[in-house]
Amino acid sequence: MSDNLKSKVITQGVQRSPNRAMLRAVGFQDGDFDKAIVGIANAYSTITPCNMGINELAQRAETAVKTAGAMPQIFGTITISDGISMGTEGMKYSLVSREVIADSIETVCTGQSLDGVLAIGGCDKNMPGAMLAMARMNIPAIFVYGGTIKPGHYKGEDLTVVSSFEAVGQYSAGKIDETELLAVERLACPGAGSCGGMFTANTMSSSFEAMGMSLPYSSTMAAEDPEKADSTAQSAVVLVEAIRKQILPRQIITRKSIENAISVIMAVGGSTNAVLHFLAIARAAGVELTLDDFETIRGRVPVLCDLKPSGKYVATDLHKAGGIPQVMKMLLAHDLIHGDCLTISGQTVAEVLADVPAEPRTDQDVIRPWNNPMYPQGHLAILKGNLATEGAVAKITGVKKPVITGPARVFESEESCLEAILSKKIIAGDVIIIRNEGPKGGPGMREMLAPTSAIIGAGLGDSVGLITDGRFSGGTYGMVVGHVAPEAAVGGNIALVEEGDSITIDANARLLQVNVSDAELARRRANWQPLPPRYTKGVLAKFAKLVSSSSVGAVTDLDLFA
Repeated sequence: MSDNLKSKVITQGVQRSPNRAMLRAVGFQDGDFDKAIVGIANAYSTITPCNMGINELAQRAETAVKTAGAMPQIFGTITISDGISMGTEGMKYSLVSREVIADSIETVCTGQSLDGVLAIGGCDKNMPGAMLAMARMNIPAIFVYGGTIKPGHYKGEDLTVVSSFEAVGQYSAGKIDETELLAVERLACPGAGSCGGMFTANTMSSSFEAMGMSLPYSSTMAAEDPEKADSTAQSAVVLVEAIRKQILPRQIITRKSIENAISVIMAVGGSTNAVLHFLAIARAAGVELTLDDFETIRGRVPVLCDLKPSGKYVATDLHKAGGIPQVMKMLLAHDLIHGDCLTISGQTVAEVLADVPAEPRTDQDVIRPWNNPMYPQGHLAILKGNLATEGAVAKITGVKKPVITGPARVFESEESCLEAILSKKIIAGDVIIIRNEGPKGGPGMREMLAPTSAIIGAGLGDSVGLITDGRFSGGTYGMVVGHVAPEAAVGGNIALVEEGDSITIDANARLLQVNVSDAELARRRANWQPLPPRYTKGVLAKFAKLVSSSSVGAVTDLDLFA
């Protein structure tokens, strides 16, 4: 039991009786009051397949905590489905939900003086939301991933949720008929679990394992397989021991362990969203991290895994091939991760990986051998220039033409852009600008999966660029640049671009620019006026008022009293 709660229920008889009475009502008995109280943050819901299997995992964790000699207390936290809300006004709540999740976990754990927390999450924002809370509170904590979905199958191909978005583009381009479109929709998501490629959920689960806040192999397990529940129970046992030893998140979430996480993200070809989330996590943990650090790590870490969205395989294939420990051991063998980092088990990374071979098995090709990577350098590039003076993020692997200069096609929202693509008003060579979709301007920094998938489906993925101050789904690929900062809503130069301006995306030079003179930009700025807030009350209005730039993680508690 925490010192704080002990003082309430033990020290003074006048306080002891009512507090103990409340705890007895939820299952405490005479011998339980000196035991550690472990919160189980349960993100179960039937809103999304990512989270529909989590309640059984929470119950398994509850039993394991009791068996390990502690007292569990389950509480709920929220989720929304990015995939279901994608392309709608509801998607504005996705990034907002990260903050709500973090705040809710912090509120319960601190408000109830809990000794530790095991958080179980599935959909994209459950993971960074939980990790933000863990870093803030700094009580013993472990993250349990709800598990990945198994792939759907159609005509001999693995399907993911992104397949259905791309099928819409194919249908609008006349490449498939309605029968085939419906077949893909019906088969893409066969059951419980988070989106199956190396999209945002699997990226974040993999990086948390690499960082030491989740158990080995747990990040790539399928939601519906028995080993997922077994791993959850083991996570509970490890957490109870961490409480006894007082192994704290800020001992684990360090500069070195975050570098390990970013290195793994590069090696597996992970989501652009990881950049935003790790900037936020680092800040919560008191670790200095900038966009430039991602570029530094990108330059030295190869892409080792052939995974969707731009590759062939899904997360369950990676699991069978050796999972994240295999990838980490390869990086460790080449001095690209820090083996001395502490993990939640009390072991170092090197100790955890001691029995893992330095090269992957030869009977699989999901994880490439060191001398034959998918790409010699990482895929998440940080671009800068007069269109993004603070920086922007691009996923550059799998792009056939890493340099494009073309006329700007300017849209003030995702919906207007998607309509133009589906109406065949976008042609090869165009550079799409979607603005006022940033953290403040959206608000909420929506993901642009619908327009990017429509571009791919229309066969324009290698010939059309797309730039936005919004985000991208982990399922996005192509010549796309997001997280443009400063965003349009605060007067970033993306707000000054006019239809037909020459725009250059140069992934090789990490350059993003509008090809007009400084004098012309100054003239336009003098005439620029910010748009009125789209929301004046409620959670989106609060988020818009508090949120920081994407270049520092789009957090809502940045220097509130500076």
